[in-house]
Amino acid sequence: MNRNQKTDLVKTLRNTFEDSASVVVVHCIGLTVAESNDLRNKMRNDNCNFKVTKNKITRLALKDTNYQHMDEMFKGPTAIGSSKDPVLAAKVLVNFAKENEKLVIIGGGLKNKSLSKNDVEALAKLPSLNELRGKIVGLLQAPATKIVRLSQEPASKVLRTISQKSKQL
Repeated sequence: MNRNQKTDLVKTLRNTFEDSASVVVVHCIGLTVAESNDLRNKMRNDNCNFKVTKNKITRLALKDTNYQHMDEMFKGPTAIGSSKDPVLAAKVLVNFAKENEKLVIIGGGLKNKSLSKNDVEALAKLPSLNELRGKIVGLLQAPATKIVRLSQEPASKVLRTISQKSKQL
């Protein structure tokens, strides 16, 4: 790899760090091509990124970013999962690690906060931004639905009463 390629790779990784709300660092030792493709597809389906990284280049890319505190995590065969949603990358990687012992969670980061393996696993249990948005919309719509139901209820009672009286006559 020549100097220009390394510079481009550092820029690409720096952009990944700058655009991500969270980053998860993993060791992936012995993943087969099929397993690796499966993981990449799962990450892509949830709008996450997964990159196998070179530690020296990653450390260069980390400098002067919100994730520079993660420098010590890049030892051995590392890869990173990242996403704009703070929870999604952790969710996908933790679930994949449960199914496949070849993927080991090392830690991660949320902007300026470093996360341990346990922190990443706890993060994976939280609902994603889209799930939270859905819950908020449901909560906002619930009162309107109840008001409509209540406003229609008196009319239906009157109709039932008239219907029963007409049957009696």
